[in-house]
Amino acid sequence: MAHAQPADIHELEERVLAKNDALAARNRAWLAGREILAINLVSSPGAGKTTLLERTVADLKNEIGLYVVEGDQATANDGKRIRAAGAAAVQVNTGMGCHLEADMVAQGLAALKPPVGAMVVIENVGNLVCPALFDLGERAKVVVLSVAEGEDKPLKYPHMFRAARVMLLSKSDLLPHLDFDAAKAIANARKVNPDIMVLQVSARSGEGMAEWYGWLRAEAAAARADAAII
Repeated sequence: MAHAQPADIHELEERVLAKNDALAARNRAWLAGREILAINLVSSPGAGKTTLLERTVADLKNEIGLYVVEGDQATANDGKRIRAAGAAAVQVNTGMGCHLEADMVAQGLAALKPPVGAMVVIENVGNLVCPALFDLGERAKVVVLSVAEGEDKPLKYPHMFRAARVMLLSKSDLLPHLDFDAAKAIANARKVNPDIMVLQVSARSGEGMAEWYGWLRAEAAAARADAAII
């Protein structure tokens, strides 16, 4: 049996990404037409995305209509946690897949039916590689880096940190107990993405959460303004 050649593999990858990009553009237009802010939340496994999202939902649920597309390879655990916090959520399991794709998000949006002016958070599968390549139709990628990881993560996974508009340095309440140089981590992120916005946050202590909410509110307002122009 003939084996696929590198050129054939490259062509297949390009076709897969082109199909995904077309579906992502459709998602983006659907969201824009409804003045919906969509955020793609990405990180390594265990960086604290779900805990951060639980706190965000609990604090903002009476102010903003929050809807969550929860991505994992298996289990419905995180979707249950988000619903318990007070947001509508749909669980999308990717099986062997290491990331969400635009068609999965489209199916999630169809199930959630977020109304005009809502906010959609897509919690991607824990992975700093594949999600950088797959546009889902979001307004912005937000990468979460915990202080329990290495300061060199932005240098090891530059595509993700280059694609992100915001880096949340999470679990900051643990800093006194860890040998982690926050300034070095931020400097490394800005080596690969000079424009990245960095917020140091703790879902447990509340540090930096007000600034995070302020950014979300500003992006929601921008999404509404952009929709008005369209």
